[in-house]
Amino acid sequence: MAKIMAVINTTPDSFFDGGRYYSRENALIRAEQALNEGADMLDIGGASSRPGAQEVPADEELRRVIPAVEAIRQHFPQAVISVDTWRAVVAREAISAGAHILNDISAGSLDDKLLATAAEMKVPYVLMHMQGTPATMQQNPHYDDVVTEVLDYFIRKVEYLHTLGIYDIILDPGFGFGKTLEHNFTLLKNMHVFNRVLQLPLLAGLSRKSMICRTLGVKPEQALNGTTALNMVALQQGASFLRVHDVREAVEVRKLFEALG
Repeated sequence: MAKIMAVINTTPDSFFDGGRYYSRENALIRAEQALNEGADMLDIGGASSRPGAQEVPADEELRRVIPAVEAIRQHFPQAVISVDTWRAVVAREAISAGAHILNDISAGSLDDKLLATAAEMKVPYVLMHMQGTPATMQQNPHYDDVVTEVLDYFIRKVEYLHTLGIYDIILDPGFGFGKTLEHNFTLLKNMHVFNRVLQLPLLAGLSRKSMICRTLGVKPEQALNGTTALNMVALQQGASFLRVHDVREAVEVRKLFEALG
């Protein structure tokens, strides 16, 4: 059964829910709501990775993330927590505070200590594909064959992670991270290729993203229906994890998908 990963952004500037869960108290409220609605895990991030986002200093990211992790561990000790960061220091502190999974948008490319830290901490690692950086990734992204190039990237990275002793790996194609609309939809309808070749679980992070908003001509606040539609496609393509802002709706999609047999 696919797992539902609920987004908890402890940031003031995320593209959809920026500022909503900025405080420790609000992060706890969000965590309780998500768990009650059926979330299997909570993904806590303290630095926005939206296109054009400015880099957040490490001490500020720590100040946002660690209290939220500690509070959620204290109040909901059975909750599975993922930390969304590319920084080794944040990953180390968050895992030490009780996080269970490392979700890295950079595949270790933005902090040369990150992968060694992931290996040392011995937690599942989400390997995401991104062309460029959050500040530059949407400036004319180009691929000759996006599926083949992302697959080749994953093959190389997985081999390298194995040399470090990292084997518990989840693949994320990185929808919206250095891709055009066409690239995103091509990757979505070919997600099964990554699982078939590498035999690793897939994570789909489609929730309220620009590929939905631009296609439908809506704002992120109006993109729930489009998110639901694409989450069903992701499940049909073999996704094992759905990273979402709207838990109840994602749980319903999963239940309907399972009813299909």
